[in-house]
Amino acid sequence: MADANPKKKLHPRNRHLDNYNFEELSKVEPSLKDFVIENAYNVKSIDFNNPDAVKTLNKALLKKYYHIQHWDIPKENLCPPIPGRADYIHYIADVLARDNNGEIPKGGNIHILDIGVGANCIYPIIGHQEYGWSFVGSEIIKSAYKNAIEITRTNMSLKKSIQIRLQNNPKAIFKDIILPGEKYDVVICNPPFFSSQTEALQQSIRKTTGIKEAKIDEKPVTQAFSGQGSELWCDGGEKAFLSRMIFESQFHKDQVKWFTTLVAHREDIRFLQHKLKKINVKETEVIRMEQGNKVSRILLWRF
Repeated sequence: MADANPKKKLHPRNRHLDNYNFEELSKVEPSLKDFVIENAYNVKSIDFNNPDAVKTLNKALLKKYYHIQHWDIPKENLCPPIPGRADYIHYIADVLARDNNGEIPKGGNIHILDIGVGANCIYPIIGHQEYGWSFVGSEIIKSAYKNAIEITRTNMSLKKSIQIRLQNNPKAIFKDIILPGEKYDVVICNPPFFSSQTEALQQSIRKTTGIKEAKIDEKPVTQAFSGQGSELWCDGGEKAFLSRMIFESQFHKDQVKWFTTLVAHREDIRFLQHKLKKINVKETEVIRMEQGNKVSRILLWRF
């Protein structure tokens, strides 16, 4: 069971720097009360291994801090930890500020493309509600695509500022998503980081049970595991997906100012930087993000 505040070292503008106030959150989302418990430190928390508890917490956070009244995802889809997702958006805002005399540009004239928006639509929600940016989100899974559209359709503040597009070609990332004549300030991406379903399930086993080896068809493990297909794995894993993204980026260099992606595996960074060097990018950078003991990185490049 996780502590109520696994959020040390978040971005200073992140709204989730402090401990979750479950009393306040339960006021905006009363169903959260059913999941609030006292953990081993006598601190109010939830069981972060329970997908229903995490989803209900997310509903409360989105209502309280981002004024999103209607948000839900199917059980089989990823339920993202909102503080970490918000961090990515705030670091991207800092990058945009560099080219704007140190001031974060706000409003609908800033156009962001989210590759793999997911059923949760979380990055466009945070980016628009924090900074007023316009988003296009691409998605390859039809059910996730439909759910993301439903989220934007049922929240008036999102309706005109977030567009969701279906990627029909499983081998393409930008083709038919970046349309002729379109310009984007930033591409963001949270790529699939496992190479197979088996690898993803084994990781879930290690997290939920502490067991290094276990049968992947054990019922408690598969129930705790959430995330559909391309959300979590693709052939070759993160390295293969991002290699393809880097290769395709050169064909859209006149339409995108900054390409960025999260990189989960530290050992992939040098390999990806070598790929970037081969396509003659003008600038590349790695931004380190921390959330408690978890470290991730944003890889950025531009032509």
